Amino acid sequence: MTDINPTVEQSPDASAPGDGALAPAPEAESPEAPEAVTSVDVDEAAEIEDDLDTPFGAHGELVRTAAQRDEYLALAQRTQADFENYRKRMAKEARAAQERGASSLAKELLPALDNLDRALGAAAADDPLLQGVRLVRSELDAALARAGIESFSPAGETFDPTLHEAVATAEAPDGQASGTVVEVYQPGYRLGAGIIRPARVVVAA
Repeated sequence: MTDINPTVEQSPDASAPGDGALAPAPEAESPEAPEAVTSVDVDEAAEIEDDLDTPFGAHGELVRTAAQRDEYLALAQRTQADFENYRKRMAKEARAAQERGASSLAKELLPALDNLDRALGAAAADDPLLQGVRLVRSELDAALARAGIESFSPAGETFDPTLHEAVATAEAPDGQASGTVVEVYQPGYRLGAGIIRPARVVVAA
């Protein structure tokens, strides 16, 4: 039986261009798919965003932290200095107030001390009250000394108007120059560098 569809042999050059056969069309290039964003890309994007927000990124954060530290340290130092100055000022004012109180009390007691001195000078040697007056005088002196108050008697010293009050003048004894204290009428009292009462003296003319 004869085959109805005989096989048509094609020459080897049948598909070659130029013989009337069409060349197959080139395949169209498909657009490249975008690469998937990985976690590394996300982290890099975050770092870039941080870099945009700060001058130097992590370094900028350290700079800001150091600046804040220096600011807080300076503030603490100023506060400590202010407190130290305040403490010294309060201590100085308290000491001055204490000295004013002691000075005021001493001024009230000085007339009594002067009267005791006059009594001791006028009492007879055999007066039975003499020992008691001396004891009272000594206790008052000790109380004033505990408060920082001391008496001074400038006999033989050169007259100093800041420390002494001249109540009279007298001829200079032999061996003493003019302006020398020859007699102490009342002793002076002082508290530290302050004079509570100047010594009342007689000065050589």
